[in-house]
Formats: sequence, C-alpha cells, structure tokens
Amino acid sequence: MPDLLNKPDLILDKLFSLKDQVAVVTGGSGVLGGAMARGLALAGARVVVLGRNEARAGAVVADISANGGESMAVVADVSDRSQLEIAKSAILNRWGQIDILVNSAGGNIPAATIAPDATFFEMPHAAFEQVVSLNLVGTLLPSQVFAQAMVERNHPHGCIVNISSMSAIRAISRVVGYSAAKAGIDNFTRWLAVELAQKYGAGLRVNAIAPGFFIGEQNRDLLLNTDGSLTVRGQKIIDHTPAGRFGEPDELLSTLIWLCSSGSSFVNGVVVPVDGGFSIYSGV
Repeated sequence: MPDLLNKPDLILDKLFSLKDQVAVVTGGSGVLGGAMARGLALAGARVVVLGRNEARAGAVVADISANGGESMAVVADVSDRSQLEIAKSAILNRWGQIDILVNSAGGNIPAATIAPDATFFEMPHAAFEQVVSLNLVGTLLPSQVFAQAMVERNHPHGCIVNISSMSAIRAISRVVGYSAAKAGIDNFTRWLAVELAQKYGAGLRVNAIAPGFFIGEQNRDLLLNTDGSLTVRGQKIIDHTPAGRFGEPDELLSTLIWLCSSGSSFVNGVVVPVDGGFSIYSGV
C-alpha cells in the first residue's frame, strides 16, 4: 500500500481492476443482474451471464461485446446442480478459471406473499418452500459448484458476492417467504466466509450486498402505478428512505467491483447495504 500511495495514478488499476478475471453472474439476464454483469465487464472481467432465458442472457452479452468486453451466455437453472456442473465445464473449457461468483438469481412468487385481504395462516407451505429454494438453495448450489473451481486451483483464490435484501434485516410486510430466504443468505454468507477462509486460505472471500429498493420486473406493479406515480406501498418506501428515491441499478456497481477486487482483500463475511439509508432510518 505505501508504494501505491506514492503513485496515485496506479491506485484504481491496482486496487479495483478485474482484468483477466472470470466472473459468473447468476440471474445475469435480470435488471440488477444484467447491470452487475455489464459493470464487471467494464472493470475488465470476462463475464459469464448465466440465466434460464437464452435470448435475454444473449442480449446482455451483446451489450457487453458492443462495449469492448468479453462475455458468454450460459443457460442453466440455479436450482439444478447437473445444469450448473455442465455450465462450469463450459466456462472452464473456454477460459480455464473462475475467479468471481455473483449470486444474483432469485426473486419472489405471489403465493408466498401475504395479500392485503389474506392472512399468514392461509399461505401454502409449498409456496414458502419454493421461494426459499429459489433464493437460498439457488445461492447454495452455485456456490458449491463454482467455488469448487476456485479452491482446486494451485493457489486457491476467488470471491463470492451474494445478493441479500432489506427484508433480511427489517420486517417488511407481506413478503414472508422472500424475507426468510434472504435472512438465510445473510447467515450463509457469514458461515461460508469462515468455512472457505479457514480451510483454503485468505484468498477465498464471501461477502454480500443488500440492495435497497430498485425498480425491477417483479416489484414494478407493487411500487408504481401505470402512469408512473407511486402506489401506497411505493410511497411508504420512499418516506422511509432518507435519499427520497429508488435506487438506480448502476449504483450497485462500485460496491460490487470493490468487493470483487483486491481493494477489499481484507474484507470478508460482510453484508453491505446500498439502500439510500433505508436500513438505518426509524421513520422518526
């Protein structure tokens, strides 16, 4: 670090460049996942856009390529280990390594959400299991498959970034299944950070980002009316966000690149909120 401080022009390149690294982004065809895939590419990484929809994943790859980056689309379901193993083989055959895993795949389902005119007691447990599997198991399995490639290198090295949520740390009405799953991801992040570092060395790190409220495909109708105005729920969120607005997908990128780069080499097991202050505001 002292050498870098004497050469400020090298700080960005040495601490935050992802040049020659291979990054896998699950859910990379979504709004937030796509933004993160593009951001990693701009930082120099070769990016694998992994998702269930080949056309949408291909569109993200095309954007990355148009901006001079290297990328490939891989179709796989994060809840299917066999598909993930096939994906890993394809990645290693092309680029020979995996350095970064961003577990962005996830989401909610209506049946695991308590509607305003329903009660908790009516929620089918199968729906709860489904949304927990989508988010928590959908983070576990890619971590098992892709991190294995990290630890099997001559010098184990790699970085996992999980995607948490405000609902993991604050009680947010209605989204019971999603909240439980994301709380599990927070704990899993800390557990895996310890496990990998103790068994394979400090070159393996696991952290998470907890986004605040961003407009995506699944929550748009909950937060915005058809004319773009706020719904009642959307207004409540803005009222409890000191920044007074929703986040923009690109606002996740600096935190993501920091967590994936050598600039955070002594950061392990943390969950970083990127939320405009939502998580710290009492409402008073």
